[in-house]
Amino acid sequence: MSPKTMSTTVSTTMSAVLLTGHGGIDKLDYRTDVPVPSPQPGEVLIEVGAAGINNTDINTRIGWYSKKVTSETESGGAEGFDTVADGDQATWSGTALTFPRIQGADVCGRVVAVGEGVSPQRIGERVLVRTMLRGPVDFAPYACWTYGSECDGGFAQYATAPAADTYAVESDWSDAELAAVPCAYSTAENMLHRAGVGAEHVLITGASGGVGLAAVQLAKRRGASVTAVCSAAKAADVLAQGADRTLDRGADLVAELGTGSVDVVVDLVVGPQWPSLLDVLRTGGRYAVAGAIGGPVSEIDLRTVYLKDLTLFGCTFQPDAVFENLVSYIERDEIRPVVSATFPLAEIAAAQEEFLSKKHTGKLVLVPPTAGRRA
Repeated sequence: MSPKTMSTTVSTTMSAVLLTGHGGIDKLDYRTDVPVPSPQPGEVLIEVGAAGINNTDINTRIGWYSKKVTSETESGGAEGFDTVADGDQATWSGTALTFPRIQGADVCGRVVAVGEGVSPQRIGERVLVRTMLRGPVDFAPYACWTYGSECDGGFAQYATAPAADTYAVESDWSDAELAAVPCAYSTAENMLHRAGVGAEHVLITGASGGVGLAAVQLAKRRGASVTAVCSAAKAADVLAQGADRTLDRGADLVAELGTGSVDVVVDLVVGPQWPSLLDVLRTGGRYAVAGAIGGPVSEIDLRTVYLKDLTLFGCTFQPDAVFENLVSYIERDEIRPVVSATFPLAEIAAAQEEFLSKKHTGKLVLVPPTAGRRA
């Protein structure tokens, strides 16, 4: 069965950004002659309204997920790493990336065609795509297929996605605001969900970034008292999103907070400050990690873990409830992302350079050339 499309004509070619290999920003090739994908059985075709930028886009491009890399992301964010080759297992799933690849873990847009087995009534829906796709792995426990990594994503005018992972959303937010949600907010919500965060003291590192700021909002939604670690220059912005207190990056956490004063640590940084995060946790406390932009390798004294009965959560796989809950939070206006700036898709290099500068708070978002209904 051929895909069912709207009455408006979908072009045969589109603008898209092709990642041509692991490396620097020069590996991003903006093209205007890329074939529009056709939705396969069980898939939808989405006209992309906006696509957010995330750390995972940078990490995938530079091959940071390769175990050959032991430094922080900033050291290779613009130029890549000499130790990483295109055949390295440098993806979320631990398999080699295939090139060219259209990245983009975030997509907001409208369904314009459906593949076999998908109701044509879905055409016209305004949608978000779950970043950690479950359909391609048959919903197996602890398995996921990352949008924009294991398959093509949203840095294009059109993108396909499994219908089961594409959620209709009723909201008056702009496309750019909605596109700021899927990757960052699902990562943050997953950490809070897995750690069972409630009305308790939560310490969040990297709190001014996309995931960190989402974690602040989502933890406050759960009734938590939030201490946020960020630069002094961004403290006011983080406080405005609900944090009860901020601490400067590099601060002596034990001196500032006291040993055993925190119920849950939500960590996106790791790096050399990592051991102190366990020190400030109370006996029976929980630690959740889903990023290591400050460096993936740190020393751990396991006596701290077992003598304090700590629980450590590595957070990649997301239970189905995580994204479903996010959509409900959006539709009830219980959260609101901070979009620092939008860039035309053609200016992805400038957008990623701005992202790497870490001068912004919240999210940066790309807008394809034919999008803009609500961006």
